[in-house]
Amino acid sequence: MFKLLQSIFGGERRGEYPESLIKMAIERTVDGTDPWLRAVSGYKKKLRPAVVRAIDHVVAMVDALPPPVPVHFENTTGERPLRGYFISAREMQDVFSRDRNLAEFMKGPAAGSSQVVAMLAMDKQERATFGAALSGDIVTHDVPMVTVSFDAHRLMDPTGDEQETRRCLKRRAFDHLLSLALKQLSSVKGERKELEQHRTLLQAKLNLLEREGWGFDPATAQSDIAKAEERLGQIEGQLQDLGGNYDENEAYLKIVAEVLGNPEQHFLSKSETVFVNQVGIKQIEAATDVHELSFTELYNAAGRRLVVMLVALDAEELRRLSAVPG
Repeated sequence: MFKLLQSIFGGERRGEYPESLIKMAIERTVDGTDPWLRAVSGYKKKLRPAVVRAIDHVVAMVDALPPPVPVHFENTTGERPLRGYFISAREMQDVFSRDRNLAEFMKGPAAGSSQVVAMLAMDKQERATFGAALSGDIVTHDVPMVTVSFDAHRLMDPTGDEQETRRCLKRRAFDHLLSLALKQLSSVKGERKELEQHRTLLQAKLNLLEREGWGFDPATAQSDIAKAEERLGQIEGQLQDLGGNYDENEAYLKIVAEVLGNPEQHFLSKSETVFVNQVGIKQIEAATDVHELSFTELYNAAGRRLVVMLVALDAEELRRLSAVPG
């Protein structure tokens, strides 16, 4: 059965993977999409090249993320690297003190860690507008401008160690590719009336996983991993009961292999730098009153974009911040 938090990555370097990792990734691929792919003769051999290609891709993506940005709430200079991503220092403090994933980590077995490393994720909005600009001593009105803002801030995969967080992010990135493959399977099966029940179950599986924050989407409900995995097991059982003929399963395996075997066509990252002034107006270059914001942007074939960066927090400072009444 698909385990949401199953650990499949370790400290592997790109292109140097133990056989155990490849085998686990193949089985996670089937568990995360359609269990009837196992009915295809030689499914492991057929999926292997695509799975290795996907592992290469996600390892490279996560390893390319810059080192964590240090975040301090009790020292105003420590806020500067992130200040341009929040409306105010107060908003930034609220995000970190109220984040659910961070709060759960601080209550867990690793709560005694001296630091917390996590990925900060947020949505970037750019909007065209008009405003006033000063040219010498002359104020010009109705000047075209672009505002840049960030919202939906959340923290993913907090741990007490940078390498552990990167390991979790590799699993998350791999799972995101699986979610894209699952969406394609659901779409293809929806085109055939006789497969409607199969498609409905796949869609229910996808919806459940997305509610739990599978991949890089934010969780939409209070997480209960045990209950979610129990429900996943029920869906898997129903899928097994439905079955499927060999030719159909072979075709669906090819869909999954296409996504994983060509990950750069489905899920990419790029580095970006933007300059934003104190009121969120995009600028051409850096200046004394302009924030230079450098980040990684993830984007997929469905048009979803997400700004991400690693951050490192002082755990004791975070405890004191969380203890302050909101």
